[in-house]
This record gives sequence, C-alpha cells and structure tokens, in this order.
Amino acid sequence: MSSDLDSPRATTERLLVRQARWVARDVVELRLTRAAGGALPAWEPGAHVELTLPSGLRRAYSLCGEVTDVGAWTVAVHRAPEGRGGSREIHETALVGRELEVRGPVNRFPLVSAEGYLLLAGGIGVTPLLPMARELTARDLPWRLVLGARDRSRLVYAEELVALGGDRVRLLPQDEAGLPDLAAELATVPPAHAVYACGPQPMLDAVTALCRTAGSARALHLERFTAADDTVSDQLGSSDGEFEVVLSRSGLRLTVPADRSVLDVVREKLPDVPYSCEEGYCGSCETTVMAGLPDHRDSVIEPSERPTATTMMICVSRCDSPVLELDL
Repeated sequence: MSSDLDSPRATTERLLVRQARWVARDVVELRLTRAAGGALPAWEPGAHVELTLPSGLRRAYSLCGEVTDVGAWTVAVHRAPEGRGGSREIHETALVGRELEVRGPVNRFPLVSAEGYLLLAGGIGVTPLLPMARELTARDLPWRLVLGARDRSRLVYAEELVALGGDRVRLLPQDEAGLPDLAAELATVPPAHAVYACGPQPMLDAVTALCRTAGSARALHLERFTAADDTVSDQLGSSDGEFEVVLSRSGLRLTVPADRSVLDVVREKLPDVPYSCEEGYCGSCETTVMAGLPDHRDSVIEPSERPTATTMMICVSRCDSPVLELDL
C-alpha cells in the first residue's frame, strides 16, 4: 500500500483563510486561498487536507468545494464540544485574514468505477460525499444520497444537494423522520453499485454489519472521522512490551516503551513528522516500513491488505519483531 502523502500532488504551504460562513447549525465553512492568488493543486472527490491551527493542533478535513475551483480549497467543520479541541479552536478563533499551514491534498476515499452509487451521510459526514454527488451528476451516472441529522438545522449543504439531485436526495432530520432505515436503503442497491458512507461511528458500524450480512462488504467504502472501536487506541497497553525502531534516513535508533506510541517517541527527535488524529483513522502519519513486522492497529489499511502492506500508521500501530526500521 503506497502513501498518498508521497505523491507529487501533495504539498505543504501557507494558505490564507479568505472567507468563513455558516452552512448549518454549528458548522462553519472555510475558504482557503494563496495570499497572492493563483491555482492550487488539483484534487478529486474524497480528498482531504490537513490544517495546522494557530495552537499547533493538526486536523484533517475533507475538501467539499468544487473540484473546478482551482483557486480555493473549501472545508466545513462541525463544532464538537466533546472533541479534542480542533473544531472548538476553528469556531472560536478569528481565522479570516490569517494564514494557516495546509498539507495535501490526500485521497484515501476515492470514487471508484461502478454502475451506480448509494451515498450515506450522517451530519458533517456529507462533506466528502458532496463533491462525489457533483462528479456523478457531471458524469450522468445513477446515484442516491441519504443525509441524516438530529434536526433540520443540522442538515449540512441540504439546499445545495437538493438543487443538485432533486428526488435523488433524501433528507432525514431525526426529530421529524426518526433514524434512517439503513437496511431498507441498502436493500435497493443493485450488486454492481458501490456504497459510500461517512458519519458517526454507530452509523458506520451498522452499515458495515448490514453489508456483510448481504455479502456485499467489498462494495462498501467508509470514511471515518473517529477511530474504530477495535483500533489501537483501545489496544495500547495489551501489546507485547517495548521494541526498537530504526530511522533509516536520520540514522537514529530509538526505544519504544510499551506505554508509548512510535509517533510519540519519533517526534521527540523529529518534531516535524506529520500526524493528526493520533487514533489510526486519518492516515496522516503513514510511514514506509523498510524492515520488521508491523502490528497494524489502524482503520486505514484494510485487514486483507495488512500481510503485504509496506506502510504503517505510527500513531497507533506497533511491532511484532524486536526491531522496526522506518523510512524517516
């Protein structure tokens, strides 16, 4: 599995927060441009960028603007009071007119070829799916989108989606319509159609279970905004003690204790190593493995890919051999 971060299309530069606007209750949209103008690197539906906030926090957000808008990147951020601080900082800091370091674009949620598509979104999870809906409309391909939220005021980009797709878009505010009937939605999907889902973890778990029951899990594509329940954030501490990590480019040999992550140890020596979620779901810290047997505990690399994977997420994954050599 190769890292998108090694792609020549991925860049790191300082971008100006040109505009901020509300697009739903507790959801603010940021428009990012080069201060002097000019085209930004191209991207495709499903891509995200990583913002370094004024506090130093790094957070990844899906690009949700028009792919044809080469002069700006657009992200939308839901304020999560129970989160780890990134969304609160974006909502509570006057960012318009300030420059932020932005890294990307990276795409781990690409739109694959299929005869048709079902797009399932929960709340802010609609952000990577909106560009997909635009792309599918432009290609004249069949698609449906189901968007759920606690109430109508939280249906992100609802008006734009309805204008784009008409009756192909189903809006389900929970206080009016209850929870989406995911089983019924999936039952209408032909075998040759792809299913894309992004939203709260319980929704993704339900979609995954239903697809497995129907024998169509391979047609399912997920984007997580939080770690899966079985990632290393829950497993750390149950690992097999400490191990050594060799950083081939830096010539360093470091010890990773049982109670610390590879990322923590590496960043003490290499503070510029990229990271974001620290829970194994965003892929920002993906690193090439030169030697050793990584113990994959992320939700980026599929279980079927792990035996042959040549990269690992160093924020959560560990090592099944005494020494791990990384391309750092």
